[in-house]
Amino acid sequence: MIKTTAQSTPPVAAPNGSGQNPIKILYVVTEDWYFCSHRLPTARAARDLGYEVVVATHVGTHADAIRSEGFRVVPLPPMRGAKGLRGHLATLLGLAALYRREKPDIVHHIALVPTFFGSVAVLLAGIGHSVSTMTGLGLVFTSDRPKVRLLRAVVKPVLRLVLSLQRHDMIFQNHDDRDFFIREKIVPKPRAHLIPGSGVDTEVFHPSPEPDGIVTAAFVGRMLRPKGVLDIVAAARLLRQQGAKVRIVLVGTPDNLNPESLSEDDLKGWQAEGLLEWWGFRNDIATIWSQAHIALLPSYREGFPKSLLEAAACGRPMIASDVPGCREIVRPGTTGLLVPLRDGAALAEAIRTLAENTALRRRMGIAARAQVEAEFSNKQIAAQMQSLYRHHLAERQSRRPR
Repeated sequence: MIKTTAQSTPPVAAPNGSGQNPIKILYVVTEDWYFCSHRLPTARAARDLGYEVVVATHVGTHADAIRSEGFRVVPLPPMRGAKGLRGHLATLLGLAALYRREKPDIVHHIALVPTFFGSVAVLLAGIGHSVSTMTGLGLVFTSDRPKVRLLRAVVKPVLRLVLSLQRHDMIFQNHDDRDFFIREKIVPKPRAHLIPGSGVDTEVFHPSPEPDGIVTAAFVGRMLRPKGVLDIVAAARLLRQQGAKVRIVLVGTPDNLNPESLSEDDLKGWQAEGLLEWWGFRNDIATIWSQAHIALLPSYREGFPKSLLEAAACGRPMIASDVPGCREIVRPGTTGLLVPLRDGAALAEAIRTLAENTALRRRMGIAARAQVEAEFSNKQIAAQMQSLYRHHLAERQSRRPR
């Protein structure tokens, strides 16, 4: 594992021809909205190095936003919706054809599905090198469902094999995921790099005074069971039974392509019951945190939780599950509270603890903001990503025949 600092490796010349063409980096990501919400800082770091940035993704409503950054968009069929052997083979061959056509200097796969198909495709295309970011282990590595266990039995050895046949750098967002992949011999330790998320814009997400009125605890994210939404509902029931003066708010939408998604009927039902408020989709997240006192994420596992990162940048204390990813940003007793996994009663107690102690909330919020400024700003993360790209290219050049 290299030390990812901005000065660790000097700039390298473009390897794709005369040395005058810009280095081309190709990002492969499942959805355009996810690229915009989570990966723009990474791509901007490449652009700031003078790279040509190409984004291959399923195009929904965010293609123009990607193009406005100066990036070229290549539409892909939906990878998440591919079903059966024919669908998966079409995805694999389509990516291989894309790599042959684009001839990128760096291929960067984002998340497990693009990493799995893309790592095979780079071999078929004769590229033999790639970068990937594991944004979390996801259902394939964490679910105990029989079908998922069968899928995991296929994914692990295939990944282990194809990554061993190429020069591959894998980025992890937390220590637990990195250690798991090393322990399972999917990726060797020198190729496993730790970069916590994509960073946060500390000017857009900035501290603001707590709002007046009833203490509000907010969850921002997709409405999925593994995000702990059912635990929030359970906590809300207990808090109401206890007569606690706390408002629970959910911000986000269901994900119909995810089998663990809750339905709109579920959310509307809990709102009609008076347990919580469901605000649906919002893109003014900094405003959300200015209207809330506490950030909630009782997730079952995370890569590096963007919602908590943005809440911390806004000076809000956090309550999260004591699981991988959440532990990277929530420092118990300092920036927030960690609760046991799938424990609605413990979550309710933690919410009540912060709701009833204004001084504690404010002290944790100040510490959370300081932690973001010291470790997780987008500029710091961009510098680490730039260092990794330089290292990846320099190593390739050093191995080329003279």
